[in-house]
Amino acid sequence: MKPLHQRLNLYTNGNESYTFVPAEPVGARSLTIYRNSGDIVLNAPNAPLPHTAERSPKTIYGIFGLVSLALSEYIIVVTGRELRGRLMSQNIYRATDYDILPLNPDMSVQNPPHPVEAHLLALVRSHLAGGSFFFSYGWDLTRRLQAQWSSLQEDGDKALWEIADDRFFWNKFLHARFIDATLVDPEQNLSPYILPMVYGTFDIRPERVNGHHMRLCLISRRSRYRAGTRYFRRGIDHDGNVANFNETEQVLLVGPDDTSVQLSFVQIRGSVPVFWAEVNTLRYKPDVQIMDIQETVDATRKHLLDNVSIYGEQSLVNLVNQKGHEQPVKEAYERSVSQLNLSKVKYEYFDFHNECKNMQWDRIDVLLSRLDEDLNSYGYFHLDSTQPSPVKLQTGTVRTNCMDNLDRTNVAQSAIAKWALSSQLKALKILHEKDSIDPYEEFMKDFREMWADHANMISIAYSGTGALKTDFTRTGTRTRAGALEDGWNSVLRYLKNNFLDGARQDAFDLMTGVFVPRRGWVPAALVRDRRPLIVRAVPYGLGFSLFMVFAGLTLPRTSDYSLFYYFVLWFSLVALSLVFVFAHGIDYVNWPRLVPLTEIIYYNGPGYRSGNNGKGFSIPALNIDKLKAASGSQAKGHRRAKSKLEEIEMGTKERID
Repeated sequence: MKPLHQRLNLYTNGNESYTFVPAEPVGARSLTIYRNSGDIVLNAPNAPLPHTAERSPKTIYGIFGLVSLALSEYIIVVTGRELRGRLMSQNIYRATDYDILPLNPDMSVQNPPHPVEAHLLALVRSHLAGGSFFFSYGWDLTRRLQAQWSSLQEDGDKALWEIADDRFFWNKFLHARFIDATLVDPEQNLSPYILPMVYGTFDIRPERVNGHHMRLCLISRRSRYRAGTRYFRRGIDHDGNVANFNETEQVLLVGPDDTSVQLSFVQIRGSVPVFWAEVNTLRYKPDVQIMDIQETVDATRKHLLDNVSIYGEQSLVNLVNQKGHEQPVKEAYERSVSQLNLSKVKYEYFDFHNECKNMQWDRIDVLLSRLDEDLNSYGYFHLDSTQPSPVKLQTGTVRTNCMDNLDRTNVAQSAIAKWALSSQLKALKILHEKDSIDPYEEFMKDFREMWADHANMISIAYSGTGALKTDFTRTGTRTRAGALEDGWNSVLRYLKNNFLDGARQDAFDLMTGVFVPRRGWVPAALVRDRRPLIVRAVPYGLGFSLFMVFAGLTLPRTSDYSLFYYFVLWFSLVALSLVFVFAHGIDYVNWPRLVPLTEIIYYNGPGYRSGNNGKGFSIPALNIDKLKAASGSQAKGHRRAKSKLEEIEMGTKERID
């Protein structure tokens, strides 16, 4: 594998250029990016620096990539890193600090000349600060052990970015210009400067069981396709990508070094692979919407067959409730799977809430018993350095989902991972066949903590808060204190998902290339509130009315009679304001602005609608079990959504002078 530069010195030549000089090896080819033209040039070995160039006091630990905004391109560099452990004799780091360098000489990152540019820069900063990005200079973090072993001969001396898994190479879009330059001109090979980042989790800990030294590692990798937040990225797209897709690999390394005995067990999670959404209306449970379009079966087929080609046979574990709010999603999923009838895909439904009600969380063993035959058939990856070929290959995997692919999924996956770990230790004769891993308290403490931390990081990335039910994952029991903590996190999720996630979704779209700003053209809605005056005014009226209510509690009591009418007045205004806000709930949700979700919000085609709430008094709330419309109705719905989308886009873009 071709080496990457681990430390770079940055030299800025006024408004002319940025030059990155490798700290080692001495004399390595430096990289210059010209600020006016944007040209990227790999210099000759030992090329001299301009005498006017000034060295930055910060050490650069890697280039995150180049992002193009409305008025300039920017180079994102990693200026802080944290060592999180060693895997396969290679250091694994987490990026902790970044600098953003403008190419436009007239641009100031601290004081952008236009509010839209300032807003876009704030999105970039929030994404970097809120993400959990891991990297290694000598190990491919994007691929599981079995995939790396399978392509060992093909990889040869390729660069790290060339062998990385495209799904989990998070900053690949930001490195597009580097990659293109390398492919076009072999003399301009920028591979040593292309550092793949993984958005996910990484944890590795030393363990000891029955005198055997080992290390337990847990890695999760988040797909850059259909990435986003909880309510603004759901379901599947036409290319078969699902929201919140994560690959989780549990690695067990036994022996004096990492290469002696390697075991790996992989699971995946992802949104229900049909076209569906939840439309926020300020209600605690948004309106569920199933888009029953012709492409559904094809998209589901592509997603499942892609997984089969990568991981082998699939067991689809569905934890979505079979009653109430979630039932339509479960039924849509089952219809698609039934229509496909794929030979290498099995479907397993587990009624999580019913089976585990009243805190009987040990009932998760019922799911394991149902999966026992499949898990034994799929196996795990087992590589022994004393043998020329793997002892065992993993030939299939379990794909788990609940409604959000977070809390119930975390519990199920940790239980399956524990089963796999126990099987591996028994196969290595570290545990006897009839022994349990539970009595090894220190080992199990680390195992549970790793899975609980892993669950929290995935949940924070998707929903904005820590995971629910982690008391069970962390301790093996469900507690009332954990239930109270879950209640608090649920409140935070509601607030963040309704009032903060629009900007988070914009940041995802900007950094993964879903939205690319056109130079000089910006959506004015980013910095302007174009809602009707009454919609903007009502929250102020609500706030003032609440203030007057609380003020009334401290007013001198001249007579109970006068205070009665005082409170009647202000409580009435509070009530009317709340009715208006919830009736127009969609107008108060913090929606994404770079890629509007108009086609989802105003979808009127065939499918299922649990309601049509929050769209004002002119549209009555609906509670329809199933909306089955003719093709003409579907076309009408698409026309309406398209018209609305065009109206938004045309009305919210202006030229920057």
